[in-house]
Amino acid sequence: MPDQSPPAPDLFTWEFAADPYPAYAWLREHAPVHRTKLPSGVEAWLVTRYADARQTLADHRLSKNPAHHDEPAHAKGKTGIPGERQADLMTHLLNIDPPDHTRLRRLVSKAFTPRRVAEFAPRVQELTDDLIDRFTRGGDTADLIHDFAFPLPIYAICDLLGVPREDQDDFRDWAGMMIRHGGGPRGGVARSVKKMRGYLAELIHRKRQALPAEPVPGEDLISGLIRASDHGEHLTENEAAAMAFILLFAGFETTVNLIGNGTYALLTHPEQRERLQRALAEGDRGLLETGVEELLRFDGPVELATWRFATEPVVIGGQRIETGDPVLVVLAAADRDPERFADPDTLDLGRRDNQHLGYGHGIHYCLGAPLARLEGQTALATLLTRLPDLRLAADPAELRWRGGLIMRGLRTLPVEFTPPRSGQT
Repeated sequence: MPDQSPPAPDLFTWEFAADPYPAYAWLREHAPVHRTKLPSGVEAWLVTRYADARQTLADHRLSKNPAHHDEPAHAKGKTGIPGERQADLMTHLLNIDPPDHTRLRRLVSKAFTPRRVAEFAPRVQELTDDLIDRFTRGGDTADLIHDFAFPLPIYAICDLLGVPREDQDDFRDWAGMMIRHGGGPRGGVARSVKKMRGYLAELIHRKRQALPAEPVPGEDLISGLIRASDHGEHLTENEAAAMAFILLFAGFETTVNLIGNGTYALLTHPEQRERLQRALAEGDRGLLETGVEELLRFDGPVELATWRFATEPVVIGGQRIETGDPVLVVLAAADRDPERFADPDTLDLGRRDNQHLGYGHGIHYCLGAPLARLEGQTALATLLTRLPDLRLAADPAELRWRGGLIMRGLRTLPVEFTPPRSGQT
């Protein structure tokens, strides 16, 4: 009998970017481990089922080090974060394996303990309120990405790293270029990464010169990295710069997309948005916590996990992967797998059994997840409380999603609202 299955969908088109979920459903059913040519020209395996995704994310035979890529050297620059190779910023957590990964992660994890994140909560709330104050003073419309979702995590991660306030707008400009994913001037991403690299090297030098003999309460993360490198933890200056870079990069774009995608999902699912607003009005934050987890699952900020490379032949979902082959786990597909989640295409803020893969799994589980959750919960709760009639100011079909392989986020999110009265919080 001839194959009656529908033809394979087109991937990585603008139509696909707007709604990739039907294509991912086809892949899960017909080609769960699928070899495809990416827009960069690199061929890679896409893993789309939840069980296979979990296995792949934790498989030590899949290396994060691009040196294991079985492609000519010129193709290696097409993997990873744009610009990191030219700026000599490759030695960070997303590109290394144990034991170096274990050593560096242990150093940085001190900044993201539940206690440290809880101590940072008042600053996140202050930034959130200040940004809402700014864009509501300008009238009754705003672009929620540009005016809110983008600057909030930038300023928060800069504070955590120890970037002086007077320099943070430079970081905002560089970061803005980095997340355009081809939407800016040619070479703009590489130039921005290079400028950021130069600034971080200078900042590390300045902080090393002024570092007190003993740690002070609430010491910033860059100072902590310098202290570790100067006290036997064997952290080189280049590793410190690369670490600061990846914490900034990974620590802001994921949260931009969590806030943007999450707000968009709530505005297009009014019954769920009203359910959350009622809970917040009653002082119940439980639905906020489960709701942010559901937003991470339903339309999360990271569409594909970052690159992995087979160090030996590996079988995933019955498919043999050869040594050197790149593997990309499609988190967005795994988190809508009906074999794992009941009614996966339904947004249910109260969903309990929700072990989504939005922040990964295994030793590369997102280090900054506690901070991102704090920022997401604070941003959404404050928006819905202070701007209760927040609504889309554009047809959803007119919204455009940023290009790029790993992240999933809106370019703009036009909204309307009734400005709060003076003094209202």
